[in-house]
Amino acid sequence: MLRRAAAPLLLCLLLAACGGSDDEPASPSKSQEPPAASVKLIQRNAANAGTTLTIGSKNFTEEFILGEIYAQALEAGGYTIRKRLDVGSELVAFKGVRSGELDAYPEYTGTALTTFFGVTPDRIPKDEQEAYEQARAGFAKRGVVALPPTPFTDSNAVGMTQARAAELGVQTISDLKRHASSLTLSGSPECRRRMDCKLGLEKTYGLKFQRYLPTELPDRHSVLTSGKADVSIVFSTDGQIAADDLLVLEDDQHLFPPYNVSLVVNAKAADKAGPDLAKIVAQVQQDLSTKVMQELNSRVDLDKEKPAAVAQAYLQQFGYTE
Repeated sequence: MLRRAAAPLLLCLLLAACGGSDDEPASPSKSQEPPAASVKLIQRNAANAGTTLTIGSKNFTEEFILGEIYAQALEAGGYTIRKRLDVGSELVAFKGVRSGELDAYPEYTGTALTTFFGVTPDRIPKDEQEAYEQARAGFAKRGVVALPPTPFTDSNAVGMTQARAAELGVQTISDLKRHASSLTLSGSPECRRRMDCKLGLEKTYGLKFQRYLPTELPDRHSVLTSGKADVSIVFSTDGQIAADDLLVLEDDQHLFPPYNVSLVVNAKAADKAGPDLAKIVAQVQQDLSTKVMQELNSRVDLDKEKPAAVAQAYLQQFGYTE
């Protein structure tokens, strides 16, 4: 399959984020604000060099990229950074932060509420800020600081190939009910036990699939394109959705809660790091829209770039680092 050149698209996203249009004046007046890049540039604080932060991540592409973005940004701010990316599942990563083995890692609000704090998907606030506040309170009780979340939400989603969906006349998850008994559902091994995954599809939508195919996260799209599964749990920011001509079914009964990302930090580490930690994290999250995150993911998954290089490109092209 032919792949598009990655750099021009990210540049287009950069220009869109900066707000260019034909209606803007050709030359800015002296009273206007300076260009966004000069405002956004992370300022190095030499005093931070005495603080070492170990940044971790879970075990899939988006986590690798986010872990690199946070690590590189904090390093640009003067901190001494150690990276322990790909530590495993959320249970392993959360245990690492609580024990102090890790200082921080990116976590999703919806995942935290359902996996750590016993909240069922139907009880999670649909408002992103409310979901974050609820997760933040849960983390605080466990000695962990949840920093303010990303603009994008990467929800679990139900995907099919466009061709298979058209063949079955399916557009919403509810449409699957009349076909589920003859279909194969694919998801991660832990999806079987999660209410925001297979269990939720069964309880909320009444779906009883003929077969469940445990699939490692990197293969969640290829099982569809190869025909090994009819339906797969994907992520809403996956770069392969457009490239592989997939359809994300409408979550018409609102099963999947918000999944904005919060960098969760061991409370002792957060105190030691001081105010620059939260400032820098908030700073570099400004441009992490759904479209930008899809593009960053596609650079790794489709164009086979390294997460570290993709993170560096994001930070440079949006003006956070030079």
